[in-house]
Amino acid sequence: MAKGRELKGRIKSVENTRKITRTMEMVATSKMKRAQDRVIAARPYATALAEVISSLYSPELAERFPLLRQPSGTAKRAAVILITGNRGLAGAFNSNLIKEARTLISRLESEGTEVAIHAVGKKGLGYFRYMNRAVASSKTDVGDQPTGKTAAELVDGLMNEFVAGTLDAVYVVYARFVSALSAPATSEQVLPVSPPERKSGDTKSGGAVPDYLLFPSAEAILEKLLPSYVRNSVYRALVETIAGFYSAQRTAMKNATDNAGEMLNVLRRTYNRARQAQITQEISEIVGGAAALE
Repeated sequence: MAKGRELKGRIKSVENTRKITRTMEMVATSKMKRAQDRVIAARPYATALAEVISSLYSPELAERFPLLRQPSGTAKRAAVILITGNRGLAGAFNSNLIKEARTLISRLESEGTEVAIHAVGKKGLGYFRYMNRAVASSKTDVGDQPTGKTAAELVDGLMNEFVAGTLDAVYVVYARFVSALSAPATSEQVLPVSPPERKSGDTKSGGAVPDYLLFPSAEAILEKLLPSYVRNSVYRALVETIAGFYSAQRTAMKNATDNAGEMLNVLRRTYNRARQAQITQEISEIVGGAAALE
């Protein structure tokens, strides 16, 4: 009965694993819903900021604001903010983000740009440390509920370097949350600020541009809005990555739970067959022994 005891041990082990994966699936589902609500809440503000900046932007004003300064030729120095999760068990989520960052870094370095990596999350930080690649800064205590202050801590120093002229571009690599089943790795340039293009058909009046009353002036408004726009871009990248992480973890844990269920069915059938064979053998031995005594 050694095989039977071994199968019972495996069945017990798989049952315990399934309990864990099912619990993690439920936790990830709950956290995903809250993270998804934060993504939905962040998007209208980002859209409004983009529309106002697009309406105020003009080439004359762009010359007065360093955050709008476009580099002449190839950027000499660039910063890449890589946002990953602190934990795994989420399928290829973190791997896809790291792959996107590697592709971006390789492209920039092939153009002669010096790249500084700023890692947010333990997985990205651990990868580049393993590869013996220098990391300019790291932050692993963001948590599940980042705030505007968190985004400011990540990007304000880079904005100061950009204004001072020691940095030519800033990129963010994050997971763009599309749905519970899709959060592709994306790279986005946040500095210099490139105002969204005005769409000719985005208003009910046939493409009419809103007429803003500006007080005290367009310059004063842009001076406040541009840093807010950059911080908001980083904040949105944080909340979308968190929502994408829990979506990926939920999917991975659901698949693991389903696979454990299928494995249990196979193991139980195997155990029942082994038990049936043993009982049949014992009956045959009893019948044979009785016949020998007659």
